Amino acid sequence: MRQRTKIHASALGMFALSFLLMPAWSAKAQEKKAQNSAVVPSPRMSMMPDPNWMKRHQAFVAMAQKGNIDLLFLGDSITDAWGGEGHGPKSAGANVFAKEFERFKTANFGIGGDQTQHVLWRLQHGELEGIHPKAVMLMIGTNNTGGHSAEAIADGITAIVKEIPKRSPHTKILLLGIFPRGQKPNPLRDKIKQVNAIVSKLDDGGKTVKYLDIGDKFLEPDGSISKEIMPDALHLTEKGYQIWADAVKEPIAELLGIK
Repeated sequence: MRQRTKIHASALGMFALSFLLMPAWSAKAQEKKAQNSAVVPSPRMSMMPDPNWMKRHQAFVAMAQKGNIDLLFLGDSITDAWGGEGHGPKSAGANVFAKEFERFKTANFGIGGDQTQHVLWRLQHGELEGIHPKAVMLMIGTNNTGGHSAEAIADGITAIVKEIPKRSPHTKILLLGIFPRGQKPNPLRDKIKQVNAIVSKLDDGGKTVKYLDIGDKFLEPDGSISKEIMPDALHLTEKGYQIWADAVKEPIAELLGIK
């Protein structure tokens, strides 16, 4: 009888201990879920802020303070290579940019290597101070695909889309789906499709956000990507930028109120 009592007491002790630990496990799970770095604004870092990245950000802040920007391109290296002020004259998209977009008082705030959290930080630190563009063309997220889930990336894009009207309430957003990458269909493209499916729901009929997925325009019938369009199956050639421009000219004109 005494032995059975000891066993019973021991079982109760184990049950009580597990009960006490359950909230701690639950709290840790909730905390881990909340720690999505794709939505936490941050500058580009190694051990300390990247000086070259910070220099480019400061140049964009200076451009914003001058004003006179109606159309703003925002994103990573794929946007960066559109060219324009503050970008290399040999940028792949520079000729197309000059021909198709300069007349709209367009600025390009793309920085190669950026992820959603970096763009979010830039917006919160001056890149929309002094300007109220009529439209922003946003394409971001491909650099997050190596370290974030589709849901986390979509949350990061959503955070940017919500941040823009906080800084510039009347700006309309042309939100582009992330472009396909990799020469042939692959798991990374599947993740990108998942992200795009989520963020497409941010479209409100063009009142504030218009979503547009032009990724298929870069693909061959078999789903491959030609080197004439993307030599490294990620970054565009001048021909690729012309395809991009042709796909967005009309939607941009609509958002700018140009008939």
